[in-house]
Amino acid sequence: MTAREYAIQCIKDEAQAVMGLIPQIDDSFDEAVELIYHCKGKVIVTGVGKSGHIGAKIAATLSSTGTPSFFINPLDVFHGDLGVMAQGDVVLAISNSGQTDELLRFIPMVLHMQIPIIGMSGNPESLLAKYSTCHLNVSVEKEACPLNLAPTSSTMAQLAMGDALAVALIEKRNFQPRDFAQYHPGGELGKRLLTTAQDVMRTEDMPVLPPDMRLGEAIILVSKGKLGLGVAETDGQIVGLITDGDIRRATEKWQAEFFDHTVSDIMTRTPKTVKPNTKITEIQQIMNRYKIHSVLVTDDDRHLLGVVDHYSCMI
Repeated sequence: MTAREYAIQCIKDEAQAVMGLIPQIDDSFDEAVELIYHCKGKVIVTGVGKSGHIGAKIAATLSSTGTPSFFINPLDVFHGDLGVMAQGDVVLAISNSGQTDELLRFIPMVLHMQIPIIGMSGNPESLLAKYSTCHLNVSVEKEACPLNLAPTSSTMAQLAMGDALAVALIEKRNFQPRDFAQYHPGGELGKRLLTTAQDVMRTEDMPVLPPDMRLGEAIILVSKGKLGLGVAETDGQIVGLITDGDIRRATEKWQAEFFDHTVSDIMTRTPKTVKPNTKITEIQQIMNRYKIHSVLVTDDDRHLLGVVDHYSCMI
């Protein structure tokens, strides 16, 4: 087999291992979700070796989706880290064999503190499964490793089961994008979900026009504004909006008579407006729904504060 063929076979084996989890999801999974959902403290994820690396990722995923969680190496527990655990916590212990010595020595301490244990292993008859409050079976037929030794399919199954827990909890908590953003303020998603109109709106050199202005003059102001629009105002109140498209269609319709008409003849009298605290994501939805490229930002009295266009939302 070529390197490429080995790669394809590896991916097939790991995909099959993940699909093989479906019939293994039973009442214990529901019980695990309920334990975590009703947890008053923290979810402490633990594991040794490759299972530990997977556990760290699961803990990070849970934490970022509304479940306070962190990873702890069971070896560190014997050197003082047991103090991080308290009644009200839940332990998620991961071991492919379910017989890992370092992990099993940690279990009696958890049981003594009356902390529920969610065991995750590939052996439903293991000691970990026996002493767990509920057990998640992540057994696989074989590793993707040609030697059937290196943790590959087994760790992929653990990771998938951890993601399944997180996703089930997202649904149960009704966790929303805005909640996700609070845990990811530095990412692109967080920026879009937390950024508001007032953060990106243009406020200077607004192309404001009186409704009775001739279209020949309006074209000049709209062009100078470089927003592709002009805002019609009367006594500081927004009464309409004209766009490049409105001007183009009016030119085609009236031709030589175009210059005899005024802004009020072509303006949209109910332009889309938003408040300064409107989120960028909501503004994007408005633009997509009405097929427009800009919205006006106004106060409660419909005074123009700024303009947010399509490019302002590209953060």
